[in-house]
Amino acid sequence: MGRLTGSQLSVAAALLDTMSSADHIAAIDLLRARGFPEASGRSELGYGGPGYHVAELSTQDQLWDDGTAHGEAEEQYEAERDALTVLLAERWGEPQHFSLASVQLRVMAQGAEVPDPWATLSESVPDLHLWRADEHWIALGVARWGERRALQLVAVVTEVDPP
Repeated sequence: MGRLTGSQLSVAAALLDTMSSADHIAAIDLLRARGFPEASGRSELGYGGPGYHVAELSTQDQLWDDGTAHGEAEEQYEAERDALTVLLAERWGEPQHFSLASVQLRVMAQGAEVPDPWATLSESVPDLHLWRADEHWIALGVARWGERRALQLVAVVTEVDPP
């Protein structure tokens, strides 16, 4: 029997981590049932503001000495997002793939007024898996933060339409 590649191991780990997936789905369901905050701020699951919640489902924040290790960590986070996407697709169908690159360009270069959560997400999340369920948009993405290149799996529940 041959050895699995790093990518295959990451996918397998994400698929086998059902407790983590169950926790993530529970967090999304909690946010769907919860009212939106009147003002922007932190919560026990992440942050939110008028019309939106962002749950920080998992975070890896370390200095990366090795580009290979960081690449493997990125693959693991993307595999975790993809495994969660499969589970959520059973509820709401196949997601839209939504790029935030043009949103970031509009905000940075043109100073466009883009509402949150989309403006803030565009700073660190290149693309999202996006569903419309009832009156909410639900999205999953992998954030990549700053010089440390921290990684974060995020889930968004919002009533604010994507730009």
